[in-house]
Amino acid sequence: MPPPADIVKVAIEWPGANAQLIEMDQKRPLSSIIREVCDGWSLSGSEQFALRYADGPQLYITEQSRGEIKNGTILRLAISPARAARQLLERIQSHGIDARLEALKELAKLSADPTFAAEFINMEGIGTLARLVESGTHFGEMLAFTLTAFLELMDHGIVSWDLISLSFIKQIAGYVNQPMVDVSILQRSLAILESMVLNSHSLYHRVAQEITVGQLIGHLQVSNQEIQTYAIALINALFLKAPEDRRQEEYTNPLEQHLTEMASTLAQKHLRSIILNHVIRGNRPIKAEMAHQLYVLQVLTFNLLEERMMTKMDPNDQAQRDIIFELRRIAFDGENDPTGTEKRKAMYSKDYKMLGFTNHVNPAMDFTQTPPGMLALDNMLYLAKVHQDTYIRIVLENSSREDKHECPFGRCAIELTRMLCEILQVGELPNEGCNDYHPMFFTHDRAWEEFFCVCIQLLNKTWKEMRATAEDFNKVMQVVREQITRALAMKPSSLDQLKNKLRGLNYSEILRLRQSERMSQDDFQSPPIIELRERIQPEILELIKQQRLNRLCEGSCFRKLGNRRRQEKFWFCRLSLNHKVLHYGDLDESPQGEVPFELLSDKIPVSDIKSVVTGKDCPHMKEKSALKQNKEVLELAFSVLYDPDETLNFVAPNKYEYCIWTDGMCALLGREMGSDLTRSDLDTLISMEMKLRLLDLENITIPEAPPPVPKEPSSYNFTYNYS
Repeated sequence: MPPPADIVKVAIEWPGANAQLIEMDQKRPLSSIIREVCDGWSLSGSEQFALRYADGPQLYITEQSRGEIKNGTILRLAISPARAARQLLERIQSHGIDARLEALKELAKLSADPTFAAEFINMEGIGTLARLVESGTHFGEMLAFTLTAFLELMDHGIVSWDLISLSFIKQIAGYVNQPMVDVSILQRSLAILESMVLNSHSLYHRVAQEITVGQLIGHLQVSNQEIQTYAIALINALFLKAPEDRRQEEYTNPLEQHLTEMASTLAQKHLRSIILNHVIRGNRPIKAEMAHQLYVLQVLTFNLLEERMMTKMDPNDQAQRDIIFELRRIAFDGENDPTGTEKRKAMYSKDYKMLGFTNHVNPAMDFTQTPPGMLALDNMLYLAKVHQDTYIRIVLENSSREDKHECPFGRCAIELTRMLCEILQVGELPNEGCNDYHPMFFTHDRAWEEFFCVCIQLLNKTWKEMRATAEDFNKVMQVVREQITRALAMKPSSLDQLKNKLRGLNYSEILRLRQSERMSQDDFQSPPIIELRERIQPEILELIKQQRLNRLCEGSCFRKLGNRRRQEKFWFCRLSLNHKVLHYGDLDESPQGEVPFELLSDKIPVSDIKSVVTGKDCPHMKEKSALKQNKEVLELAFSVLYDPDETLNFVAPNKYEYCIWTDGMCALLGREMGSDLTRSDLDTLISMEMKLRLLDLENITIPEAPPPVPKEPSSYNFTYNYS
């Protein structure tokens, strides 16, 4: 008979004594259980004690968290959080250097515990740590432990960052600005400043006064990638929280990149080239967190284009109309205009038609739709000014074609700008967990405009290859989108590499790729082949199911999303080899390879699993509003619901792992595997299997219907003599 659900069997340790093996009744008050344990070791004052986990983070157990205790867990009797906080506070303020160092070291470790943190903060502990930092008398290890504890305590969100004093900010900024400072102190100082900027609007202004991008650039030129990551994270935080009035400067010159005041500083200080040479092209591989910060910087940089993208052109604004006049002048007038001005004005309508505008009379109307708004006009002017020969060649080349085959430059540039904004998600906030940065965008000061110039030439080339007419406009844009997305997926390291990739993805190659990808859908449509496909499908589905379950047996590492992403925690989950138990447990760092079952302390019997939910239905997506708003995280979230009313929450590291685990859990529960990966694998494997089976029938026409059965013989009076 199984034990009651409310009873968990645990071991409780105490230094210098034999462990107690008890059956913990989860219905009893925790204080009663602690009193009983203390009596077992003849310890008085049970209210001064508490239970903690013996392994892992060694968190305190409270009435709220006791439900997470599993059978076989090893606990430890320890002094209560309040008593521990009081003792550490006294030791921190003692005069003995060694005692203070040990106390700060222990505090740095305990501060991650929310129960201890609440007690320490209630005793004005954060104020004490802040004063130690402000005094400027702590150095080396002692200062590093102080900053670690401070950061951990503030991370719990119990105390508002707005309470931080200006002298504390100046002291932390001083550590960042010092030419020679301990690495651990520098890391924590950068992290504290980042948290200040992200969590307090008022502190942003104070930090921005103390720290400039120029001062952070030096930290990008070091060999320590952790320091580089923290420095870029702080730059991103300053960039993200810059007020709107500073973020978007008055747009005066259409040739100048539309940058924030912040971004102008970045450009002046050569931030881009330093990131390119010391980070992206450094001698070390880019770690996941650095890749994420580069992605965030890329997104924030492109988001500077949003205002222009959403700005409609005012047809009555003469300054804006002058830009269109300039496009016409560069294309058709050259350096000198020998023709009279009045006569040229009469030809404007014809010129605008040759430029490919939809509205020949007033082309300003073409830029009244958002997106792309004025951003399209900015791109066109950049091409005309910086790549004048290319611009003139494209315009004149098309104006000399037959009308039905001319590529309308203006219409194409506007639609292309809209497409690029969609592909690069201009205007959207960075996705947590996404590392999709493109190195080539860090190779040029005007990467967006140069990217447009490459793509508009591609569009013109593809138009000619397709021998397109005006009616084929949407088809051409679809092909160009596919060419660009396929090229970006190859992660070219420079704009020249992008050109080479696009050169290989001409229209013929796109047709070949489409045909290859469509083979499994277009081939084998006759009834006999469809019947064969239906017979093969169950065994292929079983093969996919076994592959999914085998992957679950190997296990995967998942990240716990916290407030500070770089101080991330990991946990591992894998299925037992007999497919009956799901094992999981916390890890200190991301594992290399398989994690043994012995290191995974928690487990869930598969028989207890009731269902698997995904996306918005997951409990952890409902609880965390920030994550709930994050489309990327939402698409990777799933939860396992098991008896009695417990959940195991996941956020997959990528779409592939998400599909593997949701498919595997559905297979365990005897449900249909419905992920995109399953559909893709099913199509691929069935196509391969059918081609193998039909190999001998090549060039043979398969009849739509089976051949007729021959008539019966007139008699069965026939034999064969074997002798």
